[in-house]
Amino acid sequence: MKQKACADCGMDSFLCTYPDDDKLNEELLLAQIKDWNEDPKVHGILVQLPLPKKIDEATILEAVLPAKDVDGLHPANAAKLFNTATHAGAAKLDWKDMTSIPFHIPCTPQGCIELLDRIGCDIEGKNAVVIGRSNLVGLPVAMLLLHRNATVTIVHSRTKSVEDVVRNADIVVAAVGRANMVTKSYLKPGCTVIDVGINSVDAPGTKRGYRLVGDVKYDEAREIAEWITPVPGGVGPMTIAMLLRNTWNSWRRTTEEK
Repeated sequence: MKQKACADCGMDSFLCTYPDDDKLNEELLLAQIKDWNEDPKVHGILVQLPLPKKIDEATILEAVLPAKDVDGLHPANAAKLFNTATHAGAAKLDWKDMTSIPFHIPCTPQGCIELLDRIGCDIEGKNAVVIGRSNLVGLPVAMLLLHRNATVTIVHSRTKSVEDVVRNADIVVAAVGRANMVTKSYLKPGCTVIDVGINSVDAPGTKRGYRLVGDVKYDEAREIAEWITPVPGGVGPMTIAMLLRNTWNSWRRTTEEK
């Protein structure tokens, strides 16, 4: 899907696969990343996760140049995202214009904010609850909501009275990886729900034998929420769109520096 999206937008993409796990090692991956880091024609590098257990994920992700880290997972990019710049004299960024941010933002969290913007949701001042605290989605989307001046609560496995906490939210971002966890009893009428989860559940009698569902029980939640994203077909396509945006931003920054 990513390669097709690149082709549709006129971007060249290079896919490097390693079908033989026995021959795959960190040195091989690091050598490939080094080649792409040094290639001026390459503006974005994406490491498809998860990696085999024998490969140290942090070592591989940190090898990608932050300027080419279009997934936004390099520690340098993560650190910039978590800088609120609230101290006197700090440069303020325009978080309503993601193309103006001078570093890469993780694609799925960025896509969540883009969806909210596209439906005209005024994030500032809203109560937002993020269900899940992963480095890939939960924490970065919470930071993006904070940058847009929402009041943010992160719900996790040790949170007390989860249902009561979520029910106070104007915006719910579900990214916990538990099929149909959020039912309509969790939701405040008129809220907006962004369902990041993608889970497979048994579906006897279907061709595949399973179907994909989110973290939110969609048929129930749609009765309560004003806006809700479906699974599949909601956040997933936005993640790819944001990957393309990050790649375009990388190219733009490179050309502007020349």
